[in-house]
Amino acid sequence: MTYLYSMKKVLVTGVSGFIAQHCAAQLLHKGYAIKGSVRSTNKQDEIISGFKNSNIPIENLEFCTLDLLSDDGWKEAMEGCDYVFHIASPYFIKVPKNENNMLRPAIEGTLRALSFAQKAGIKRVVLTSSIVAMIGEDSQKNKTLNPNNWTDLDWNEITPYIKSKTKSEKEAWKFIKNQKGQHKIELTTIHPGAVYGPTITNNLNGESMSMITKLIEGKIPFLPKTAIAVSDVRDIAATHVLAIEKVEANNKRLIVTTDKAYSIIELAKILKKEGFEKVSTIAAPNWLLYFLANFDSEVKGVIPFVGKSISTDISLTKEVLNWEPTDVHKTILDTAYSANKALESKKD
Repeated sequence: MTYLYSMKKVLVTGVSGFIAQHCAAQLLHKGYAIKGSVRSTNKQDEIISGFKNSNIPIENLEFCTLDLLSDDGWKEAMEGCDYVFHIASPYFIKVPKNENNMLRPAIEGTLRALSFAQKAGIKRVVLTSSIVAMIGEDSQKNKTLNPNNWTDLDWNEITPYIKSKTKSEKEAWKFIKNQKGQHKIELTTIHPGAVYGPTITNNLNGESMSMITKLIEGKIPFLPKTAIAVSDVRDIAATHVLAIEKVEANNKRLIVTTDKAYSIIELAKILKKEGFEKVSTIAAPNWLLYFLANFDSEVKGVIPFVGKSISTDISLTKEVLNWEPTDVHKTILDTAYSANKALESKKD
């Protein structure tokens, strides 16, 4: 393997988000300089406080304000940067009334990041995609996803979120293929599954933390019968960093998940065994979820996964990045203890 060494600066978009915070943390620990984008400056204090409390060095951390739907500030944000982690994108399970509220920021934001990166002479962009960009009906025939799979945009169960990840990534690869001019940027896409792991800032509002939080609080009485490959947020961050350090990562779609799929019920049983007594392990009948989806937009967002087991082939990621996934027990328990600590801190 060939490595790229030296002190570099990385623009991390959406740095207030769960995955982006961990990416920034690992970059800072490794000696990179970070320019983190936020939509509003009121997020900066939370990030700085969380990083300080977690002993993450902040000397090389600076912020900028960017909007996925506006050109303002993007040129200035790219200045002095060598790489871009484009992570900012709408993520919530609940199905919005207007799908463009999710599609437009995802697609336009991705193209905006790539366009300004190319103009700024950025070496490589690492785009945070998802395995949901690989899970269309054709992929479900063998139920083991690989980097050649693409979700069918005409799939009858596709949700706005799945469509946003698929279309934005397709547009990204089209941009890379059709680049003109002397400087051509490189692209690597990272594909997480169901993301868990500890919170740095004690923020439990995101989708990644909220499900485990609700589980340990006993607020989810019935669990959908679905299984999906799991991702540790620290693995996702580590592979983002490796994707700029290893030349061989260029032009690759890299799946960052466990080797196998885990059902939500299996994860709940891990928590129950560890002593989280309020956790339910009762399965919800599929027919009930399909019925509730007619009235509940959050349940509707889960429907594409109901009754399915979605595993992945991570051999390419292992080979290219020399990486192994974190054990799922550690991932889930670290998430639960982190959520529990955050809940306790809110009581003080």
